[in-house]
Amino acid sequence: MKKNLFFVLLTISLMWACGSNQTTVAGQETEGMTFGEAISADGAIPLADMVSQLASKDTVFTKVAGTVESVCKKKGCWMNIVNDNGDEVFVKFKDYGFFMPLDCEGAKVVMDGYATVEETSVEELRHYAEDEGQTAEQIAEITEPVREMKFMAHGVVMTE
Repeated sequence: MKKNLFFVLLTISLMWACGSNQTTVAGQETEGMTFGEAISADGAIPLADMVSQLASKDTVFTKVAGTVESVCKKKGCWMNIVNDNGDEVFVKFKDYGFFMPLDCEGAKVVMDGYATVEETSVEELRHYAEDEGQTAEQIAEITEPVREMKFMAHGVVMTE
């Protein structure tokens, strides 16, 4: 009996954790919405400053501001942040512990965490392209790994 109760509770917990109960951004006031650890925008540096710091360091622990260019369309489990200089960083979330709204493109955000430069495999790039909703033809065109900036966010706050 205890075994059955355990499996029922485990199943319910997994269904709840894996659910796609996403909040949406369209038509909502987003300024001040936080995801993950509660953070403020105070002390955030521009993305370009983080890029400069990564030129001489392996890892940069920082709070950085940017604009959401794209987000995972399946769960909101990753996003790309850009700035006006064309700098781009691929963002994941600490311990897969929180997700972003599926329609947050264009939102201004501040993230707290750490940045690195890493190589992303073809397999992983194709997976992210699929998550983003790219066509089979676009996905097939991905044939080389990419060295890119990545950010592991502990918390994110929308500033606009």
